[in-house]
Amino acid sequence: MKAVISMLFAASVMVACNTQSDKQEALLKSQQKTIDSMRVVMEKQAIIDSMNALQAQRKEAEKWEDLEKNEATNHTQAVASAPAAASAPAKKKWSHTAKGALVGAGTGAITGAIVNKKHVEGALIGTVIGAGVGAGTGAIVDHSVKKKRQQQQ
Repeated sequence: MKAVISMLFAASVMVACNTQSDKQEALLKSQQKTIDSMRVVMEKQAIIDSMNALQAQRKEAEKWEDLEKNEATNHTQAVASAPAAASAPAKKKWSHTAKGALVGAGTGAITGAIVNKKHVEGALIGTVIGAGVGAGTGAIVDHSVKKKRQQQQ
């Protein structure tokens, strides 16, 4: 009889412990669900905030574009009404020498970085050589253009 009572007591203790762990597990699951839902809400709010910031930036950019258009229109009207002698000087064009040096430097840098195993060193050497060759070629073109102008006059 004592054995039966002790087994019943042990079984009731195990059942009581098991229900306690089930309650704790259910509590932890509900807490995790709450935390997960809060994370989702926070992520949604972050997306909404970033979209609002982007819209504000676009509106600001549109305001600046409108101001620039208005200034350009006002400037065009002022230039049209001003006498011809007071016109603004034309933009200075790049010489062929400067263009050649710039294009040569870029091309030389890319080629030097590809060819040389030490990419940075190759890019530096290619830049110098390319700028020199490009400037030389541009100077030849400038000289020929200058000759053609002199012959036309």
